[in-house]
Amino acid sequence: MTRVEPMEIGYYPGCALHGSSNDYERSVRACLNALGVNLRELDDWICCGATAAHSLNQKLAVALPARSLGIAERDGYDDLLAPCPMCSMELLKAKMLISGDAALRKEMSEVVELPVEGRTSVLNLIQVFQRIGYDKVKEAAKVSLSGYKPACYYGCLLTRPPEVLRFDDCEQPSSMETLLASLGAAPVEWNYKTECCGAGMTMCNEDTVLNLSHKILSNAARHGANCVVVACPMCHVNLDMKQADVERRYGVQHGMMIYYLSDLVGLALGLDEEALGINRHYVSKR
Repeated sequence: MTRVEPMEIGYYPGCALHGSSNDYERSVRACLNALGVNLRELDDWICCGATAAHSLNQKLAVALPARSLGIAERDGYDDLLAPCPMCSMELLKAKMLISGDAALRKEMSEVVELPVEGRTSVLNLIQVFQRIGYDKVKEAAKVSLSGYKPACYYGCLLTRPPEVLRFDDCEQPSSMETLLASLGAAPVEWNYKTECCGAGMTMCNEDTVLNLSHKILSNAARHGANCVVVACPMCHVNLDMKQADVERRYGVQHGMMIYYLSDLVGLALGLDEEALGINRHYVSKR
């Protein structure tokens, strides 16, 4: 296998990757390690606040991610991978507010007891593959992804809000399709790539999540997909773990495999399903 130049990058796992979605962390670590990327987890990171903080206290919603940004700056990380789109969005929002407001910068530095200027670049998983270089990933690949027809699903937060994320086309993104096509897959064109799956509504309004997930899975299948690829732990939960509930509610057997982007890239690199945590997904190959 061709290895790319070794890269060291700060790593913010967030709550999900150390909890309910630890299969995603396993996949990300295995895949990036195979590409020579050394993830250095931030020391003493804390929750980004997710949706709860900004709905209760705007200052808290800035302070929580600001502390982790301050730790990244203190420890000298120019780049910080946050594989969860909710985490990366909250970190980016705090970075934008702090770097553009001297008074807020001073206040947040006092609150988190760390100098924080908003210098560190916050990256999602796709951007890390872009930093490596799609051509380098292709050179390192050992197995063609021919036979995979993925519907690439970006959900709500990978590209929106565009003034914060500044990543890909917020309505018609194509970065995942470009990467997977270079590895031999045949991504499909479909209608729901940036639609919401219901995210955390699964905790309080399951009907909404089941309805949205059913629409996403149905549209992917209608356009010829034999799997869905995500880069978000919450999207994976709703489309994979909840798929049996969707099938019972709507009387349709989707049987649609839901992969993380790092799963398919990892398979192309020659890693096995156990190493990537694919064997822990709820939906398995038929």
